[in-house]
Amino acid sequence: MNTTPEPEFDLEKLFLPAWAQDAPQANRYADFAGEDRGERKFDDRQGRRPPRRDSPGGARPGGARPQGTERHSRRPQARPQERPVLKQEPPPPLPVTVSILPEEKGVESLARQIRVTGRAYPLFDIARLILQKPERQQVRFDVKKNPEGQPIQPLFLCALDDTLWLSEDEAVGHILSRHFQTFYQPERTATEPPRGTYTFVAQCGLSGKILGPPNYHDYQTQLHKLHTERFARMPFEAFKARVKIVRDEAVVKQWIEDHSFKTEYICLNVPEPKKLASREEVEKHFREVHLANIVKSVETHTFTGVAARQQRSPGLQRAVRMTWEDQQRFPLQVATVLSQQFAGHGLQFFKVNRSVTHVSVARPRYLDMEATPVSEGVKQIVDFINAHAKCTRRKLMEALAPAPAAPPPAPATAEGAPPPAAAIATPPEAAPEQTALASDLHWLIHEGHVIEYANGLLETAKKPLPRPPKPEKPPAPAAAPTSPAASPIESSETAAPTSEPAVEILAETVAEAPAEPGVTPSLEGPG
Repeated sequence: MNTTPEPEFDLEKLFLPAWAQDAPQANRYADFAGEDRGERKFDDRQGRRPPRRDSPGGARPGGARPQGTERHSRRPQARPQERPVLKQEPPPPLPVTVSILPEEKGVESLARQIRVTGRAYPLFDIARLILQKPERQQVRFDVKKNPEGQPIQPLFLCALDDTLWLSEDEAVGHILSRHFQTFYQPERTATEPPRGTYTFVAQCGLSGKILGPPNYHDYQTQLHKLHTERFARMPFEAFKARVKIVRDEAVVKQWIEDHSFKTEYICLNVPEPKKLASREEVEKHFREVHLANIVKSVETHTFTGVAARQQRSPGLQRAVRMTWEDQQRFPLQVATVLSQQFAGHGLQFFKVNRSVTHVSVARPRYLDMEATPVSEGVKQIVDFINAHAKCTRRKLMEALAPAPAAPPPAPATAEGAPPPAAAIATPPEAAPEQTALASDLHWLIHEGHVIEYANGLLETAKKPLPRPPKPEKPPAPAAAPTSPAASPIESSETAAPTSEPAVEILAETVAEAPAEPGVTPSLEGPG
């Protein structure tokens, strides 16, 4: 006969988990003696834990395992598959030409400084100086046209704030957002509040706008309107999922107060007063009355560098940034325009080591002192520069025309007594030898016989290598026609220019190497 008392039958305990069915006073780990860490190893082949050495069969000392705590075989969990990272492709380039140009007044001041100093500066280093600050630049937008002569991507200019847009819709949205008070004045009048009792409203989780109760008759209209105006790029279902239900009494009361008034819009700057009932009517009225006078279609427009970076059109902002980054890598566009502007101010261009284009007051011109009569001072300057590598103006002055010794200090006087007139310090005047040397060096630099680089180094113009003789032309046959169309080689030779203009010289520097270290311009760009 079994004398074990029947366990209590409690429905509440049957629906509890195993760990909650024991009495809270019971210590489930009272008989646990612990184990060595070395024994806590798993069999990789079967995924089971090996039995303890002191308990044959794997029985736990102290009794059987509690119910509901049977050990399951541990299997290695499969790692979740890594999702492929989707690389977002950059948007296609905008079919609009964006050109970064040097600011004209700044180029004029640079040309004046080059003429005064007579130094030769690397052209591409000056272009990089201009790219460092937007104040030194101008940005020009030009449309691209198809074979029929129509713009591929039109540009629209807003006359109110001189902003450029890619479509009329962008321009209209900008004007009604930033300059609404210029054309229309909102007027609120009290009206009957919404009927019924409302305890919750729907609110947009992105913008925070209160849309009203979902069962209100105007809810779907407000939902689609907000999506169209502000979140058109987002799928409607994704936008709808961000709408949340708010049960706050203050938010519900605010929605009721907003719908207790009716907003109308009074038209301004029109000959006859007129009221509009909704924003849709406002936009329609603006397009019919004001759009033609405010927004113009343009094919080209130029901004300052600061204004170009403040454009509100995302497409134009991206185009300006991409063009600036491309010019930062190699400023060929800026250097080409810069050479044209410098040539207009009478400056000349030449290459150093056939790679680095420099701009100066004169191109290098070899001075043959044996065939050209020159003064003794000019000859000394040329000989000293040729004999000393890395010669500078200061070394030249110290060697050929040293400064006179400083006068002795004035004798001390009693305190409070004024010093004698002869003891008052006066700025030292240049010696006649220094003045003559500076005058000769100035003539040599401006004639191109001596080059003074931006880092102060002086170098004389090298003697040009003799040119190989031109091969003699074979005599033309007697029956050959003499028309220009029959002899293209002869016509091209006669039409060849005698001197290379600045633009042709710069065109050869497409693959120009960066400037030599140490030959860095010390100019300050415009602004």
